[in-house]
Amino acid sequence: MGKITVSNIRVYAYHGCLKEESINGSDYSVDVEVKADLTTASVTDNLSDTVDYVLINHIVKQEMAIKSKLLEHVAKRILDRIFIECPTVDYGEVTVSKLNPPINGDVEKVSINLQLTR
Repeated sequence: MGKITVSNIRVYAYHGCLKEESINGSDYSVDVEVKADLTTASVTDNLSDTVDYVLINHIVKQEMAIKSKLLEHVAKRILDRIFIECPTVDYGEVTVSKLNPPINGDVEKVSINLQLTR
């Protein structure tokens, strides 16, 4: 078993329950961790034998581009796509963070974290 982590994927997106959030947008950061058997890849040195982190980045960017009210919904879509498109992944974890959220306070970010096991 091995772990691949893609950290701090920066995206500008339009998520939130407030009307202004869907119009003005916000900065987001997404972290993805997946676990898979990386034994074969460690021997063959072939991309086809591992989880392609370029694909993970692509999935995150595509799913973040779809407006949602809740970050939980976005994270679930990201995990679902990873499990569909990366059949060797046995476990996935996604953290979606809204930077400088409009909550009338001095808050750096709010984050949600979802995990899924195949």
